[in-house]
Amino acid sequence: MIGVALTILRKDLLLELRTKESVPAMALFTVTVYVLFHFGLDRDSLDGELASGVLWVTLLLAAVIGVSRLFAAEREQGGIDALLLAPVDRTALFLAKATALFIYLMALELVAVPAFALLLLGPDLSGAFPELPVILLLANVGLASVGALVSALAVEARARELVVPLLLLPLLVPLLIGAASATEPLLRGDQSAEDLGRFLGLLGAYDAVFVLIALAVFDFLLDD
Repeated sequence: MIGVALTILRKDLLLELRTKESVPAMALFTVTVYVLFHFGLDRDSLDGELASGVLWVTLLLAAVIGVSRLFAAEREQGGIDALLLAPVDRTALFLAKATALFIYLMALELVAVPAFALLLLGPDLSGAFPELPVILLLANVGLASVGALVSALAVEARARELVVPLLLLPLLVPLLIGAASATEPLLRGDQSAEDLGRFLGLLGAYDAVFVLIALAVFDFLLDD
């Protein structure tokens, strides 16, 4: 199963490197939104709740683009039928797609976080390290697992561009609450270890629950 997953993952990453359809679009969206906030709010520096909200809402909305395109190649070229007919464990397809989305999100954040700091923090992210990368990592695991599940569910839908955000965003509300709540004190410089541990625990529990749910129902979604 791992070998099949790695083969599908390699195909997806090579295709993204060749076409550049997902990550550049996600990065352009986030930078554009941060520029709009920079000039719309007429402020060079945000902090606390407002900064955390702008960061995470923008990242989650950008993730919708990646989720919508996750099965695009298979859908447009008929590859999804070949994958379903192949005598392999379909869990490998979920692992490959979730890992690909996780990598896309990490690549996005390499652009989005510095742009956020430059345009909306003055720039100053010194007080958010090393905690912020841990929060991003945990959030990306949840996003990748839920995103791969929703993308598979919407792959054959006629209005998939509408179905994906309608299904995805409500499922991401707990993740948004945990990630934004964990990040908010970091952007004020007074994060306590107790608060951080509680919110990291929330993100970890979210990841565990949705990874298990996705593994349990992915085969049935593809059958339907």
